[in-house]
Amino acid sequence: MNEVLLRSLTPSVLGVLVRRGADFAAAEDAVQDALVEAVRVWPAEPPRDAKGWLITVAWRRFLDATRADAARRRREERVDEEPAAGPAPAVDDTLQLYFLCAHPSLTASSAVALTLRAVGGLTTRQIAQAYLVPEATMAQRISRAKRTVSGVRFDQPGDVATVLRVLYLVFNEGYSGDVDLSAEAIRLTRQLTAVIDHPEVAGLLALMLLHHARRAARTAPDGSLVSLAEQDRGRWDTRSIAEGVEILQAALARDRLGEFQAQAAIAALHADAPAAEETDWVQIVEWYDELARLTDNPVVRLNRAVAVGEADGPRAGLAALAALDDSLPRHTAVAAYLHERDGDLATAARLYAAAARKAPNLAERDHLTRQAARLNARRDR
Repeated sequence: MNEVLLRSLTPSVLGVLVRRGADFAAAEDAVQDALVEAVRVWPAEPPRDAKGWLITVAWRRFLDATRADAARRRREERVDEEPAAGPAPAVDDTLQLYFLCAHPSLTASSAVALTLRAVGGLTTRQIAQAYLVPEATMAQRISRAKRTVSGVRFDQPGDVATVLRVLYLVFNEGYSGDVDLSAEAIRLTRQLTAVIDHPEVAGLLALMLLHHARRAARTAPDGSLVSLAEQDRGRWDTRSIAEGVEILQAALARDRLGEFQAQAAIAALHADAPAAEETDWVQIVEWYDELARLTDNPVVRLNRAVAVGEADGPRAGLAALAALDDSLPRHTAVAAYLHERDGDLATAARLYAAAARKAPNLAERDHLTRQAARLNARRDR
């Protein structure tokens, strides 16, 4: 098979799909799928019209993806914005699809990426941001995953750990990103807790409920972000907090600690504080230490630096931050906050402005820009 031919045809096939009405990102995914199929089929059955074959297959894949996305959105529309407490509703096939996409023939990272793209509805860019890798790297990972499973039967479900990771990332994107998927992630995690008795499954549900409880207070009437310290805690959903804490306590009592339980414990400590200044930061640092031991995740260590800055003072937080790679997402924003706490307003304002330029979404960019403007105004007085 002539790979040079495939590469040369890709732009024109992409152009045809866009002219037919496909948006560019969806067209790219469809053409990528068609190329994977060509690699699999053409050696045995070379087409007479290579370009026509690619256009036909890519257009079909685009239509299939569009129908799947529409079906997913219809499922989301059936979910109330605030997920109801109590037993899980009747199980549909979505959770089963999560397990099937987490196929044993894939590595865990590839299975997560494929599931997020195919079932979760996230874009390649959103998945890449969640994994802290370039978009091109994630596109290649998803493409390899599709190629791996193109000739296998989806009759062997993947493991629970991979599915939990997918649900966690879907919830995070819905909670803080461009797409509202958090309620759907909670619904599916409730279903999972109904069929799998494991403390980490319960820990993930508790974590989701505790974060979702703050949803109403996270934004101002004009849509701008409100930091945790400034949120109106009277708007937090006490029912969800109580349910999350109860689920977490039962999970921790089983003495099989995992990362989702540790994250939920941190969220519970925030929820338990009547006011921001009453937060038990010392205990939060201890939980971040546990979480770092479990995951060795650089983002965990970044969040720990903030907690250290609150518990032991901003200079201690800056010392913890200095040990981390400054290319980490939100590293600059954390540095700005700690410098502000330390009284260095000039440095903090400069760093807030720099962090705004790196922000992954418009709401966060605007929030950081306002922080820089606020400090500059204070300095000019």
